[in-house]
Amino acid sequence: GQFEGMQVHPRFPPEPNGYLHIGHVKALSVDFLTAERFGGVCNLRFDDTNPTKEKEEFVEAIKDDIHWLGFNYANVYYASEQYDQIYEFALDLIRRGLAYVDDLSKEEIREYRGTLTQPGKNSPYRDRTPEENMDLFLRMKNGEFPEGSRVLRAKIDMASPNINMRDPTIYRIKYCTHHRTGDKWCIYPMYDFAHPIGDALEGVTHSLCSLEYEIHRPLYDWVVNVCNFKEKPRQIEFARLNLTNTVMSKRFLRRLVEEGYVSGWDDPRMPTLAGMRRRGYTSAAVRDFIDRVGVSKADSVVDVRLLEYCVRNDLNETAPRAMAVLDPVKVVLTNYEAGKVEDCVIENHPKKPEMGTHTVPLTREIYIEREDFMVDAPKKFFRLKPDGEVRLKGAYIIKCERYDVDEAGNVTCIYCSVDFTSKSGSEGADRKVKGTIHWVSAERNIPFEGRLYDVLMRNDDEQAEIAPEEETDEESAAPAKDFTARLNPDSLKTIRGFAEPWLAEAKVGDDFQFLRMGYFCKDKDSTADMAVFNRVVPLKDSYKPE
Repeated sequence: GQFEGMQVHPRFPPEPNGYLHIGHVKALSVDFLTAERFGGVCNLRFDDTNPTKEKEEFVEAIKDDIHWLGFNYANVYYASEQYDQIYEFALDLIRRGLAYVDDLSKEEIREYRGTLTQPGKNSPYRDRTPEENMDLFLRMKNGEFPEGSRVLRAKIDMASPNINMRDPTIYRIKYCTHHRTGDKWCIYPMYDFAHPIGDALEGVTHSLCSLEYEIHRPLYDWVVNVCNFKEKPRQIEFARLNLTNTVMSKRFLRRLVEEGYVSGWDDPRMPTLAGMRRRGYTSAAVRDFIDRVGVSKADSVVDVRLLEYCVRNDLNETAPRAMAVLDPVKVVLTNYEAGKVEDCVIENHPKKPEMGTHTVPLTREIYIEREDFMVDAPKKFFRLKPDGEVRLKGAYIIKCERYDVDEAGNVTCIYCSVDFTSKSGSEGADRKVKGTIHWVSAERNIPFEGRLYDVLMRNDDEQAEIAPEEETDEESAAPAKDFTARLNPDSLKTIRGFAEPWLAEAKVGDDFQFLRMGYFCKDKDSTADMAVFNRVVPLKDSYKPE
């Protein structure tokens, strides 16, 4: 529609004060896909106008995440590279009587600003002459005044129905070292001033942003117009992404990290891309999810299970199959020779022969899943039970002869005989039994730690209380009801299991389907003695997308 026939040039402007999360992916996709669709380019611009919370670490992480998602940016810019130009625009506004230095305190400015129903009133400093303002602003820049004592404000309209237009602050004094400009500046432009100027200087045509910036659009347009740019960028808003059981405010994510509720920004329970990647989510699944959510003007809350559904869909197609036992109980194959090792063939993907096969060693002693054996089994239980038969995946049919229990009645060992005529793939293997279970040799395996994740946040009825923060002025945000009360105490369960030796070759980040148990990804905490696997998603879920 409205973009036809023009060179479309959006930008993605993250603030480097944290890691990107799934909410940003929607904005990022809108920006990059709009450029792709109309044959344009998309800039990456780091909005580093708030030096107190910004770090180079976040800059690098954001670049990694964008590449992981499969997007490419045309140029990398930093708002801080434009400080000199933004400063010149401020001087020009002062000369033209369109900006003034105000000595009111933060509280007084808020008081003078009025409310949604009452107009604001003019600051007593609003009528300073351009010469006086110029002198004070230069002295602000030279570090002569304490932080918070003075600000530069645009002179617009204190009676405007839009509070953002009531002489907004455009520069503030801040004494702190910037991660790129060092101590060159002690005055910093506000987001609402720097952003439209940055867009215009870079040749951005469409400034796409989330809905809470709609109310800032008149100010965006005012800045672009008053600075006399020939090519004027346009701001267009879309609804931000909200997910059930997920907190996406950077302020809260930072608290989770700093207060030790999670192991870091890349904790696999975090909604950050770094966390999702570590958990084992694929970029294809994340992009599929964003496609399904779509772009709209209406705010909505998306079920986090849709994201898991997309991950499961993708891994079902791509992840090789392997065997691992998460809750082991020992089985002794009584008529199997001690010391004998036999290779059993497992297909890497049942529907994709091109993915090949691998072998699993069978020995006299094996482990099976504790839940696959029941002493008092109901009629429909087709796994192992006393006197019952079951097939070991890729191997033989075995029959339970007897079992040992401890004082508490827990099964400690199961003794089974092997039917040697029944090997999978052999001539006589046509004898059918109802159940097939997975197993791992007790003598030849790799021990591993399994991390089973659940949602980080419980119940969702209070979703509304954790409003998205206004990134433009974090200081004024009211503290939300303490979200730590909603943390799920069972978001991480750790188990010790055994996996087939083939998994020793797995690299960090490799995804597998552990047969019958779920999808798992090798974690960076793995050591030579102990592999660590994160459960990416369980195998099945009743969830169906609409």
